[in-house]
Amino acid sequence: MHSHNHSHSGAKNGENASTRIGWAFFLNVVFTIIEFIGGWLTNSTAIMADAVHDLGDSLSIGTAWGLNKLGEKEANHRFSYGYKRFSLLGALINSIVLITGSVLILIEAVPRLAQPEMPHAEGMLLLSIFGIAVNGYAAYKLSGGNTLNEKVLNWHLLEDVMGWVAVLIVSVVLMFKPWAILDPILSIGFTLFILFNVARNLKETVFLFLQATPDQKQMNEVQQVLMAHDEVTSIHHLHLWSLDGEQNVMTVHIQLKRNIDIQSLQTLKENLRKQLSCFNFAHTTIEIEFADETCRDAPQSH
Repeated sequence: MHSHNHSHSGAKNGENASTRIGWAFFLNVVFTIIEFIGGWLTNSTAIMADAVHDLGDSLSIGTAWGLNKLGEKEANHRFSYGYKRFSLLGALINSIVLITGSVLILIEAVPRLAQPEMPHAEGMLLLSIFGIAVNGYAAYKLSGGNTLNEKVLNWHLLEDVMGWVAVLIVSVVLMFKPWAILDPILSIGFTLFILFNVARNLKETVFLFLQATPDQKQMNEVQQVLMAHDEVTSIHHLHLWSLDGEQNVMTVHIQLKRNIDIQSLQTLKENLRKQLSCFNFAHTTIEIEFADETCRDAPQSH
């Protein structure tokens, strides 16, 4: 039994995701250019380091945008489930880029604890206000998204917003006190916080990539729905995996207690279809096996 859920909402979400990621990409590229100029004018190595980091962000957001657009393509013979998993690949690449960027920031910031440098505080203040506004708006645009890709990119932007908040605080303090060491301390604090969250996201992405069960609770609920029917004696080969962190696929073999007629079989299939519709699976495959039938995919004992 095959049921296909080609809902229009999925395509619409994909379209919105691409638009949101496109906005974030455009803002990031423009701002990275301004940042390099600003870092040079203020003679601030912290801002220059952030500009390099933003350049990395722009590259990974651009990659994500391309992969997300690819993810909206219709399924074909080569990619029978469509291109949704490409957006998962985007999330994986972005996590790695973000972790690498964070490590580079730590390498830059840690030695400064021993030898702090005084930058141009007024210029830093102006750039930080601009940075918070631009990155904050881009993060706000992406916060409406549910895809793993958008969540990872959101961390890119939130990292930048927090980085600019740190620059803002430091620049205000530096106007009154020559405590140059505050800059690396704040940079390290924010970077470690982001690193922790990205690592958590990366773990989820890798699990989905390796086709781990995306939601154990949902797995148990599906099991209960299938076993609730009087005609069903057991189930096996219940598999649940995710295409992109949002759209899940389910396959299962159902063993009947006794042989039933076509009419009863159709009723059972219709009931299962209705009950499983609440899970919004992108695709379901249910194989029904009669009482005296041996499953070709399973060991003799179920």
